[in-house]
Amino acid sequence: QVQVVETGGGLVQPGGSLRLSCVVSGNISNLYDMAWYRDIPGGRREFVAIIDRSGSTNYADSVKDRFTISRDNVANTAYLQMNDLKPEDTANYACRLRTGRSANVLFGYWGQGTQVTVSS
Repeated sequence: QVQVVETGGGLVQPGGSLRLSCVVSGNISNLYDMAWYRDIPGGRREFVAIIDRSGSTNYADSVKDRFTISRDNVANTAYLQMNDLKPEDTANYACRLRTGRSANVLFGYWGQGTQVTVSS
């Protein structure tokens, strides 16, 4: 019953900005954190940014100082503000929700992703 839906992707020129949204709905309890990943060439999914229920954040080195993750805890919505976009940022960006009472017992839920294309 848990649903994760990303929006906000699109085509942008190098140096431009986009803001992605991740809306979570359904029967949710014990929200632990929300994170953004992206699908890179070679078929791999790499970590981009994460925010936990206290507001603590971490970023991949490749996006640090350019991307900002935030969350509306009441609405169970996460955002990814992407600035100074580069062609190498082109990817499908997927949102992951995790729930659980502790870090050792967590459940993960994924959205389908939203496409970001950076090109001139």
